[in-house]
Amino acid sequence: MCCVTVAQAQTGSISGAVVDSLTRKPLMEASVSLLSARDSSLVNFGITDGDGKFTFPKVAVGQYRILISYLGYQSRARRVSLTANDLTANAGTIDLVGQSQTLTEVSVQGERAPIAVKGDTLEFNAGSFKTRPNAQVEELLKKLPGVEVDRDGNVKAQGQSVTKVLVDGKPFFGNDAKMATRNLPADIIDKVQLFDQTSEQSTFSGVDDGDREKTINITTKRDKRKGSFGQQTIGAGPKPGDNTRYSGRISLNQFNDGRQISALGMANNINQQGFTAQDLGLGNNFGGAGQGRGGGGGSNLVRGGAGGGGGNGAGQVGSNAITSSWAGGINYRDGWGKKIDVVSSYNVSNTNTLTDQQSHRENVIPSGTAGTSIRSDAGFIRDQTNGSDNTNTNHRVNLRLDYRIDSLTTLRVIPNLSWLNSSYMNQSSTRTLTNEGVLANSSQTNYNSNGNGFNGNNSLLFLRKFRKKGRTFSVNWNIAMNDQDNSGINRALNQFNGSSTSLTSGVITRDSLTGVITQTINQRNDQVTNSMTNTINVSYTEPLSMRQTLEFHYNLSNNHNTSNRVVNDFNALTNQYDLVNTQLTNNFINDFVTNRGGLTWQTRRLKYNYAFGVDAQQSSLNSDNLSREIRINRTFNNILPNALFTYNFGKQRTLRINYRTRINAPSVTQLQPVPDNTNPLNIRNGNPALQPEYSHSINLNFNRFNSATFRNMFVFINASRTNNKIVNSTAFAANGAQTTTPVNTDGYYTVNGSFVLGQPVQIGTQKTNINLNTNLTYNQGTSFVNNQSNQATNWLVGQGVRLSSNFSEKLDLNLGANINWQTARYSLQPQQNTTFLNQTVTLDMFYQLPGGFTFSTDVYYNHYGGSSASFNQSYTLWNATLAKQLFKQKQGELRLQAFDLLNQNQSIVRNVTDTYTEEVRSRVLNRYFMISFVYNLRRFGAGVTPPSDPFQQRGRGNRGSGAQGGGFRRNG
Repeated sequence: MCCVTVAQAQTGSISGAVVDSLTRKPLMEASVSLLSARDSSLVNFGITDGDGKFTFPKVAVGQYRILISYLGYQSRARRVSLTANDLTANAGTIDLVGQSQTLTEVSVQGERAPIAVKGDTLEFNAGSFKTRPNAQVEELLKKLPGVEVDRDGNVKAQGQSVTKVLVDGKPFFGNDAKMATRNLPADIIDKVQLFDQTSEQSTFSGVDDGDREKTINITTKRDKRKGSFGQQTIGAGPKPGDNTRYSGRISLNQFNDGRQISALGMANNINQQGFTAQDLGLGNNFGGAGQGRGGGGGSNLVRGGAGGGGGNGAGQVGSNAITSSWAGGINYRDGWGKKIDVVSSYNVSNTNTLTDQQSHRENVIPSGTAGTSIRSDAGFIRDQTNGSDNTNTNHRVNLRLDYRIDSLTTLRVIPNLSWLNSSYMNQSSTRTLTNEGVLANSSQTNYNSNGNGFNGNNSLLFLRKFRKKGRTFSVNWNIAMNDQDNSGINRALNQFNGSSTSLTSGVITRDSLTGVITQTINQRNDQVTNSMTNTINVSYTEPLSMRQTLEFHYNLSNNHNTSNRVVNDFNALTNQYDLVNTQLTNNFINDFVTNRGGLTWQTRRLKYNYAFGVDAQQSSLNSDNLSREIRINRTFNNILPNALFTYNFGKQRTLRINYRTRINAPSVTQLQPVPDNTNPLNIRNGNPALQPEYSHSINLNFNRFNSATFRNMFVFINASRTNNKIVNSTAFAANGAQTTTPVNTDGYYTVNGSFVLGQPVQIGTQKTNINLNTNLTYNQGTSFVNNQSNQATNWLVGQGVRLSSNFSEKLDLNLGANINWQTARYSLQPQQNTTFLNQTVTLDMFYQLPGGFTFSTDVYYNHYGGSSASFNQSYTLWNATLAKQLFKQKQGELRLQAFDLLNQNQSIVRNVTDTYTEEVRSRVLNRYFMISFVYNLRRFGAGVTPPSDPFQQRGRGNRGSGAQGGGFRRNG
């Protein structure tokens, strides 16, 4: 950090004026960009004043280009220079020539400003945000104002999580956002568009239904849409006392205008994944907080640790484990004639995760518990060692096909299918002591399981427009399936000091001298769960006037779930698992059927839009316990209001407020009334009497971008209230064993907000982007401990700052810091009240050395401060890479990488719930070195002439995919 200094050089100013070439009148609020003449990177940005004039002060000596752009005019650039002898440069009067276009579409050709606001879309010019050589899209996103990328590759924009990343308006390897951000090079990107994508039917009809996904659309450069590109990497290195570390990756992309074919392959054992992994969750009952069948019981207040792969790899996963993985896939996109557009992908992945954990848990039992022998000062201290080996193989197929039947009608099919095979092995050892240090219980558990799963959904949409503008009809039939077939062997030896009435299975003996009860479990459990949801949504819109539209909609949904759990005890006589355990065996069927109909009235004005809607919903919950011959039928009637208000204050300032109500049904696992003794010290029951949750939520979004100061501000606030919230009810026995059951309760509230502020600042002669991010989360809920109500209140306040600057073409520096204050308060057990402070500092630097060498490094410092002295921990993770660029076009690199140079990497998780406080430490990837070779393929078609600017501005800038096409386009 100390080796980087910024020299104070002479500075001057650049000024000029912009006028109409015909009328000679000044053009007010024209966009003016000051670019480096060497590489066109952005130096400064502003707009003209009322007299059409502009000035850039404090500009370092050098060569520059001034780019002027204005809606309806051809963009124009002019070169200027500042010398030590002349520190005042006047670009003179710059004439802009008007363009002649139709009113339905205006195309502006020329160079682009770094940021543009088009309706509800924020668009970034990728060329204005410089990245290091051969960087991936993920690094480009880190440079954008208001966009954050964490160490696991998760993206946040304007304070909200990005759930979908599109490439040229279409999916890339399905809905896995990391496939695009971690596998596409940044230097082929033309624009990055940020917006809230509405549902398929809402986008088509124009009536906002409030269902939005924060989405990024990456558009490639037009001259990069015909050719081949990719990256190949292979590397290996020794790890003292462990297996050799290796990493290999290959990506090949063949673009031919509309046709795009991409193939990816990777394999490594350094915790790198360029995809989002899936899991059957076979080991969810071990370690951690284990929310299980209930919810709302607690939170992970502090989490630490880093994965592996070095700071310049494809990202880290498994921060509390060591992961080996391989994967491969292909993505295909093309147009079949003039009527059919298709996007499809297939990928296969395999991950093996090794976990080695030690945990320390302190339980505090509420005083005055009726009907138990627990004293008022009772509590338990549990120490556990836990090791697991989890392997998952996943196949995924995605397809999106648009068939334009005619100019007004489109048929769209969107299937997504996933097959998963999983194996899980776990060994754990647990000792639980009372506050006096007396052994309450102990457990030795060995659990092995294997499972297969299928998850699929398919949407079939019929979209029809009519001759009358605004009149539409659409039908969406969605089928979702989730099938799992798991089989496991559970062997456990449990000992309890004192009486125990909660033991439900196994061979139970009692020592007459010590009174210790021993439970021996040797069981085979087979569970098959099937879920199918059929949903039909019909929408019809009728324009009442040029400004008002009325939508009628109806929704029918049938969610059918079955769960058949068979548990057999081991029979020593036959040496088989053939003794049926009737207490743990159960066959359960659940159906949740909803009928919902309503209407929405929407009004659109020049500056504001609003919509009011109301739905009436009747839902029936039918549960059939075939094993117990018990059937429960219940019917619920609800009114679901909704409202939406959007206001445009002026250029580049918008406000949106959205109010929604929802019904959430309990899962079949929560309903099935059978104990789950996978973890013998924490038995989990279902509750067939559960009712659906009813939630109210209100969202507020405010976006502002000032093109004169380059300042951006984003505000996001969400508040919700849930009735019949499904939470945990935990009962403790005197020997420390516990039973958890989901129950309904009211009084659950949550508020979370984010405030993002970013703008360039002048540090000496260097323009630096600064981004401030403030986060606030509050939630209040009620759970139950030994049948006593316990109100929990949690606060989280966080403040982050990030500085990003390209000091020169040789030096790129990014510095960030974050601090989080978290607290939890409990009404029933104030002994559990706790407060934590977590602080992180990150440094990411790239430097171009002489002789074709490059040096890059990243430093991650993490400090935890807690209520207990043992939890006050800190560590520094330092990674570095020295590379030599090879070949004439520098398309090759030979790298020496070092991960965790200080050998301090660690994982610490602090779980706090209404019944315990827990600290979990995990074995993680530590120091290793690797030599790797990287080759970057760039071959683009000759004769493809890049346009001076593919920037287009059209009408209101609304997205639509209606009958005219299934892609990402803009309606006039």
